[in-house]
Amino acid sequence: MYSNFKEQAIEYVKQAVQEDNAGNYNKAFPLYMNALEYFKTHLKYEKNPKIREAITQKFTEYLRRAEEIRAVLDEGGSGPGSNGGDAAVATRPKSKPKDGGGEGGEDAEQSKLRAGLNSAIVREKPNVKWTDVAGLESAKQALQEAVILPVKYPQFFTGKRRPWRAFLLYGPPGTGKSYLAKAVATEADSTFFSYAWLPSFFFNGFLISERIPFAAKASVQVLSCKGATESCFTVSKLASLCWAFIHGSWKHVMTKKKLFPFYLPTLSVSSSDLVSKWMGESEKLVSNLFEMARESSPSIIFVDEIDSLCGQRGEGNESEASRRIKTELLVQMQGVGHSDDKVLVLAATNTPYALDQAIRRRFDKRIYIPLPEAKARQHMFKVHLGDTPHNLTESDFEYLGLKTEGFSGSDVSVCVKDVLFEPVRKTQDAMFFFKSRDGTWIPCGPRQPGAIQTTMQDLAAKGLAEKIIPPPITRTDFEKVLARQRPTVSKSDLDVHERFTQEFGEEG
Repeated sequence: MYSNFKEQAIEYVKQAVQEDNAGNYNKAFPLYMNALEYFKTHLKYEKNPKIREAITQKFTEYLRRAEEIRAVLDEGGSGPGSNGGDAAVATRPKSKPKDGGGEGGEDAEQSKLRAGLNSAIVREKPNVKWTDVAGLESAKQALQEAVILPVKYPQFFTGKRRPWRAFLLYGPPGTGKSYLAKAVATEADSTFFSYAWLPSFFFNGFLISERIPFAAKASVQVLSCKGATESCFTVSKLASLCWAFIHGSWKHVMTKKKLFPFYLPTLSVSSSDLVSKWMGESEKLVSNLFEMARESSPSIIFVDEIDSLCGQRGEGNESEASRRIKTELLVQMQGVGHSDDKVLVLAATNTPYALDQAIRRRFDKRIYIPLPEAKARQHMFKVHLGDTPHNLTESDFEYLGLKTEGFSGSDVSVCVKDVLFEPVRKTQDAMFFFKSRDGTWIPCGPRQPGAIQTTMQDLAAKGLAEKIIPPPITRTDFEKVLARQRPTVSKSDLDVHERFTQEFGEEG
């Protein structure tokens, strides 16, 4: 029966999006609210965690869109102008109508640019924790100071104390610069987009003590609250949509002040996404990227391979379009005419010397991400092996860490990937198998007790293909792979980065 609630919610969403795109915001708002009510009811009965997660994500998107429309309607406008067909996406309201005439908002060109950026921006949630990043303690500490502390402990940043605004991560290829950026996004998401519990308090005489979807902690006094002495949690940024659980269903109630839930959107783009063949469009892409980040602040902009976008100015092969892109990026990073306290810029490069001097100066912190040390490599082997069956001991991992001097994080990853196939190769080449107690067939040597001379193909022909299990990974498998693998980073590459660190950077 509960599936009917989801179907009804989807039907209301379709109608709401249609009215939203047509600019009929007075009609779209109640349709969104009806859809949210049905989604909430469906969530009460849905048991599948994946379906619950998907519905909760959609619930949040439509809630934000409803907030935006409500905010515009409360200010007396008929709508935020042209949506560019993005009503179903949780974006902020566009420019407000000018002089109440309803003709303001984004023009078609800006909508097209933003649509292009939206398709290029990497929005999936990474799952890289700080503990997955081996070593780099100084870099992790600096990034925590810039990302976590300002929002979680805003009272720390008073007077002249301000968080870092721009980080340049540089180092040889494969050392984990992009991986570290993913860890920042994961840490920000887990810290600022977590669930929260609603403290018990009375709303109009009814006890409320339920959990709010995607709630963020904020102290707020509820209007019309009889005898309420405690604050509540809310999912809303606007004064009109605080959610409470009353009489068995979720209701939105009025609150006294605007709220800012703790979540940090990460806008990750490649340098090539900011380059267009059309004259003047590339700098507009840069401008719109920063504008989108400001609209979603606090937020993170991560630009990979920034050296391809911001090489030295004045070089003979530099085009006019390239100079314009650099100029626009310099202006945006300087924050001219804007308050960028809540926008963090992260950039990565393998060739820091290729960066323009002015661009380099815009980065408050320039952190060298070197090759991992022995202990870090030891940790990487464990992480990349994961729960794959193996019989390696702690001393074996220490041996691997010492044996791979000069390897980058990428080299270690490639090594483990190769090793993971060694048991499969053994199984394919095996001439003897033994049957274990659980009925599976494992390759072995001829002297193994219970060994039977047969092959993988013979067992498969007897219908036992599903019973064949590769043996666990051994230290010998690693030694076999390491005998043919070489590091990808040369000594001269390291010398260049170490010289740059002495002149302009700091150790990570």
